[in-house]
Amino acid sequence: MKVLLTGATGMLAQAFLNKKPRDWSLDAVDIDSFDIADRATVQEAVLKFAPEIIINCAAFTRVDECEEKREIAFAVNGEAVGYLAEAANKIGTRLVHFSSDYIFDGTKGAPYDEDDPANPVSIYGASKWEGEYQLRKHMENHLIIRTQWLYGHGGNHFAKTILNLAEKQDVLRVVDDQIGSPTWTEDLAEATLALIDKGVTGTYHVVNAGQCSWHRFACRIIDEAGLKTQVIPCTTAEFPRPARRPAYSVLSTEKASATIGRSLPTWELALQRFMRSV
Repeated sequence: MKVLLTGATGMLAQAFLNKKPRDWSLDAVDIDSFDIADRATVQEAVLKFAPEIIINCAAFTRVDECEEKREIAFAVNGEAVGYLAEAANKIGTRLVHFSSDYIFDGTKGAPYDEDDPANPVSIYGASKWEGEYQLRKHMENHLIIRTQWLYGHGGNHFAKTILNLAEKQDVLRVVDDQIGSPTWTEDLAEATLALIDKGVTGTYHVVNAGQCSWHRFACRIIDEAGLKTQVIPCTTAEFPRPARRPAYSVLSTEKASATIGRSLPTWELALQRFMRSV
């Protein structure tokens, strides 16, 4: 099976490279050779390689920076997804795309289902929602996977930041009023491959099981690393950032779990496995 993987040097794409099935002929590309925000480049490359599946891991994920660089955020996270969809639709290629919990405003007070209305409160969230719109507009043979709080090998993420800070500071302050599901990219990639094998289309939520605050996540990271750094809870108001974050953006995974026949491991177990692998 011929597969085109975009955003190849990123954290999520690295997980797919680790999990790649043996029968895949995979072309992994990144911005240096494949700028997904350039429509002509996308059209030429997709038509030339003629993949059966495109897995789009390319994204502008620096949430606060998106507030200052709105045009870039919408170009990469929004319009570019439409370019991929246009090209894929021409040759009957299936497109797998990753979206985010940030398309929701975090006020529901319960886990979000796939059909809950979007209401992004940041430029990043709005650009990811635009990407979903563009994909649905241009093709039906697509798989949208919403996920959140990713960490893994080969990228910058919360766990790496906490460990780096813990080497320099005895006390850390971490927000305790934002709730989500930390998700290991290896587990996400494995579940995505299972959904691809099932041949399903549409939108699915895929995250590690359970939920926690950033503070609790940080405490668990410190414990798993065997460090003594103190982690003090604080509120979002005490730690202001340029971009608003949804307060409670837990994603319900009932649909994905029923489809692949299992739930993902708990976030605690996933973190333990990740820490043993670094």
